[in-house]
Amino acid sequence: MDIVNKPAKNNSEIVEIFRHLIRDRLGLLGLIIVMLIIGSALFAPLIAPYDPVALNIPDRVQGPSFVHLLGTDQLGRDTFSRVIYGGRVALQVALPTIAGALFLGLVLGMIAGYGPKWLDNLILLFFDTVRSFPTVMFALAVVALVGPSLNTVIFVIMATSIPTYGRVVRTMTLSIKTSEFIMAERSLGASTFRIMSVHILPNVLGPLAVLAAMDIPTVVGLEAGLSFLGMGVKPPTPSWGSLLNDGYSLIRNTPWLIVAGGIPLILITLGFTFLGEALRDVVDPKLRGRGGAK
Repeated sequence: MDIVNKPAKNNSEIVEIFRHLIRDRLGLLGLIIVMLIIGSALFAPLIAPYDPVALNIPDRVQGPSFVHLLGTDQLGRDTFSRVIYGGRVALQVALPTIAGALFLGLVLGMIAGYGPKWLDNLILLFFDTVRSFPTVMFALAVVALVGPSLNTVIFVIMATSIPTYGRVVRTMTLSIKTSEFIMAERSLGASTFRIMSVHILPNVLGPLAVLAAMDIPTVVGLEAGLSFLGMGVKPPTPSWGSLLNDGYSLIRNTPWLIVAGGIPLILITLGFTFLGEALRDVVDPKLRGRGGAK
């Protein structure tokens, strides 16, 4: 009976999450925005009307029109196509960065929270050391050593994000390991691996997933900032940050480039923030009844 009921229980939890998102207007709006951004990135070759890196000097610095919906830049490249492909770059940075930082932060945080005191202090020292470096300064040092690239951006942001997840997991692990059901498992002879994988891990995954969803706009913003400063992806790869850089240098002649690069950043921030807030209400039972009132 237990084996038969587990899939039904999982399905009911997924259905409950979708029902909550439908009832929560901001959560539903966030889900729609996120799906549109992901869909446009996945199907960029079908949506973009032009090659995002193709030069067309005669049509340079044109305003929005039916031919070029968001105008063209200083090299005649279609801005709308570059915005669509820029979403691909943003997700190529955000998803592996969040996944890697989440995994490493989860492992280190659980070890710090459940392990001996000396190991906890050692891991905390590592977290504090990483966080002591400003992200931009750390990025400058890494770029100076290996050069600007997409992998460099992913490494820099991932390294600076690990302590955030690790500290959250450590705090939750310290709270859970003193619970009565953990004490009961210990008295029954359960191994440390079983306690951490079966009892502690499921209890920290929910809040951690919500935190990761709300951190995606931060990662995308960092990538755009590094690209704006010339430390991100290499030209002519389209990026929202490079669009902002082009628009800033030509703001008197082409203000639409700033708008084209800024609107996606605003939308992805609103979308993931609204979605994360709604998911937080689902994870936290105290907030679950407030979703429909937004």
